Amino acid sequence: MPERRGSTIIENVQPHVDGGRYPVKRKAGEPVRITADIFKEGHDDLAAVVRWRQLTPEQGEPREEPMRFLGNDAWETELPIGANGLHAFSIEAWPDSFRTWVHELQRKIEVGREVSSELLEGAALLDAAAARAEGSGARADAERLRQGQKALLGGQSPAALSAAVDPGLLAAASRHPDRSVASRLERDLRIFAERDRAVFSSWYEFFPRSTSTDPKRHGTFRDAERMLPYVGELGFDVVYLPPIHPIGRTARKGKNNTLTAGRDDVGSPWAIGGPEGGHKAIHPQLGTLEDFRRFVSSAKDLGIEVALDIAFQCSPDHPYIREHPEWFQRRPDGTIKTAENPPKRYEDIVNFDWMGPAREALWAELRSVFFHWIAQGVRIFRVDNPHTKPLPFWEWVIGEVHARHPDVIFLAEAFTRPKMMKALAKSGFNQSYTYFTWRNFKHELEEYLTELTQGAPADYMIGNLWPNTPDILPEHLQQGGLPAFLLRAALAATLSSSWGIYSGFELAENRALPGKEEYADSEKYQIVNRDFDRPGNLKTWIAALNRARREHRALQSYRNLRFHRADNERVLFYSKATEDRSSLVLAAVSLDPYALQEAILQVPLDRLGIPEDETYQVHDVLSGDRALWQGQSALVQLTPEKPAALWSVLRFRRSEQGFDYYF
Repeated sequence: MPERRGSTIIENVQPHVDGGRYPVKRKAGEPVRITADIFKEGHDDLAAVVRWRQLTPEQGEPREEPMRFLGNDAWETELPIGANGLHAFSIEAWPDSFRTWVHELQRKIEVGREVSSELLEGAALLDAAAARAEGSGARADAERLRQGQKALLGGQSPAALSAAVDPGLLAAASRHPDRSVASRLERDLRIFAERDRAVFSSWYEFFPRSTSTDPKRHGTFRDAERMLPYVGELGFDVVYLPPIHPIGRTARKGKNNTLTAGRDDVGSPWAIGGPEGGHKAIHPQLGTLEDFRRFVSSAKDLGIEVALDIAFQCSPDHPYIREHPEWFQRRPDGTIKTAENPPKRYEDIVNFDWMGPAREALWAELRSVFFHWIAQGVRIFRVDNPHTKPLPFWEWVIGEVHARHPDVIFLAEAFTRPKMMKALAKSGFNQSYTYFTWRNFKHELEEYLTELTQGAPADYMIGNLWPNTPDILPEHLQQGGLPAFLLRAALAATLSSSWGIYSGFELAENRALPGKEEYADSEKYQIVNRDFDRPGNLKTWIAALNRARREHRALQSYRNLRFHRADNERVLFYSKATEDRSSLVLAAVSLDPYALQEAILQVPLDRLGIPEDETYQVHDVLSGDRALWQGQSALVQLTPEKPAALWSVLRFRRSEQGFDYYF
């Protein structure tokens, strides 16, 4: 005889990305809220659990977390996922037969129905539940269920009816349900639990070759070590280095991207490979592999991690071209096509034949590049132009790395089309560059950051906000002077939980090539020597922003950004808060680098949990100023010299000693 089958429906499960095709991203240690609609024909009481496990080679049996019924077929629970790495979950739901029987029995008794037959039915349900309890070794529950069965077999007596509705008996029966009729999702859904720095990080990019104290000498890793305390004083916890490999001589670029290089021109670090080696080698003028490992160790001693640039492209002098010609596509005349992004052409680099016949060996070799640098202590990679490489490669290689090293962080330098940017994030990149660099007006910032932090992308894409990069000097920084740098830093540091700057930003460097968003005398093609103590810098401002980020947990979360009303289109007003409101900050930033801006702010008292008639104190952590506010309206004045206010909120609580502050 065919077995009975369940008919419980499970749908609208959240969170998921593309029906489970890709993992959802969450911070390890933070509960993950799982919701679903669960229902069945008829009037049965239902039960449901989330079954979940970490996907590791030594994975054990799945854990189970009971789901709570919210009403109207909605259910929820929270998974206490604490371990960094990939996790899978499913939902299983079934009719709770004994609980359904009890509720029906109670209604029949209320209207005076004779229920002797129903009691026999209940006894049979308890008999089956007791057998399941015995089979699982739950002796105490089995004994409790047998006693209940015996009471129900005593006929329609007060004792039998009392036993039937006993909460303890009901709980014991529910612990041993008939799950042979359970329904389960057709496929597991996945969650990647990110380590802290994948969600909350502050990046500083510099070129080691520019760190020599002698302007005529190429910098080394030993010179770069002397930069680390400075980076730490600014409050950054990730140092990002452009490629550190040998640079090709063929078609080497000269200063300002000229096609003819002089004898002493250092070339672009992204033209990787020469006689000294390729992607696993160190540029000889920077030092040795041991020097690099020492640099990584010195950074770690200061609480700083090293991020290494991975650029999967080759100089025409790269050993791969000689050793593996099958990894490259050639024109009919036998030449290898150089990289292009019309109208730009990169004469000094060539690309791989990513999907060609030799792709299996090529992909394996490039995977080994990551493992090589992981062995040297690197756990963060900024990937150059990932949108010019196939998505199947990234999904495969990041999955391979995360299976062995789930703590590795991949940042996608994906200044590309929106769908490709999002697809890269789905494929495994932990963080991504964003369009923040070109969002200047209030409505643009509100719409875009709301999409990133509260829309569908928030489940899989963590935006790392950069006001500038070696490739990009935006027009507003070119024209707005120091105030533009101040306000863009404030926005980047507080709108997202991760941000970064390229060295020279703190000096308000803004000399551009005419008509372009590119630096004049770009460091990509030459050594640049800087005086980091020169007047007019914004080091104090940047350090204060990073200090606020460390001290206020609300600024360390990504999905908690909310915008609020300010009656001035040149003032952006927003808040960030922890779930328990133990940390909450308000931010107002002027978008005008030229003039004073004043605005009336509509304070989100509901988010603060503050009654309208209560007085509370706000402390601007950037200036140190304090003020007492009451009600929903507050006035702010922002100037080009001080374009942002970042307030923590303090409430009064009466105590025996007077008034105390809390949150």
